[in-house]
Amino acid sequence: MNVETRFGTESPVVGMVHLPPLPGSPRYDGDRASIRERAVTDARTLEAGGVDAVLVENFGDAPFYPDEVPSHTVADVSVLSRAVVEAVDVPVGVNVLRNDVDAALSAAAAAGGSFVRVNVHVGSSVTDQGVIEGRAFETMRERERLDADVAVLADVDVKHATPHGGRPLAERVADVVERGLADGVVVSGSGTGRPADADTLAAVRATLDEVAPETPLFVGSGVTEASVAETFAVADGAIVGTAFKPDGDVDAPVAEDRVRALVDAAGE
Repeated sequence: MNVETRFGTESPVVGMVHLPPLPGSPRYDGDRASIRERAVTDARTLEAGGVDAVLVENFGDAPFYPDEVPSHTVADVSVLSRAVVEAVDVPVGVNVLRNDVDAALSAAAAAGGSFVRVNVHVGSSVTDQGVIEGRAFETMRERERLDADVAVLADVDVKHATPHGGRPLAERVADVVERGLADGVVVSGSGTGRPADADTLAAVRATLDEVAPETPLFVGSGVTEASVAETFAVADGAIVGTAFKPDGDVDAPVAEDRVRALVDAAGE
């Protein structure tokens, strides 16, 4: 994947649009209009702060389904993603937690999105939702069936999970791109807002340089104003959520000054 063609820059900062709880989830408050307003406002704030793309995610829907979400969730994510696409002039991605890539692809294709994130693309991981198995064989065929120009960014050792089977990291990374055909690779820390391990990040970079040098590497958690320059010394992109929220409160609205400070520190 050509990062500059997809994101308009060689070093994209992707800002998270964390959706509040959607209808059907335990904490939904009954106000669809406020969810849309929050999503659009956060997306516009991220764009005003200088991000290169935004990623819409049903973050408020915990506890998450391990794979297939209900059809009403797909509908809401699609409608909200379209509202974000219409509100900003940067690429928009979709992630449907915990691992419903078909839903994310469908929503992105319908809404005019540019990319999706998939937490478990190949292999399997032990998560708080139980064991989740990658379904790259379905995901990449579904993209073809939808005829969608949507890039697939796939995690290696996603946060809040432990890879199953004990295979070496280099083999898992190679499988994501060589056998799973992912367009980009994401490395995160152990949990939301936690930094990626520097040795792991360096090892993933080295493997990609060897087996798939055209495949971009994104850091998917824990990037801050203080660490973003160091992050871009190794990675091609960063997906940022917690650092854009006051006091690191993921449920809070995005703060433009925090966005601008991180983007400036990245040299954007």
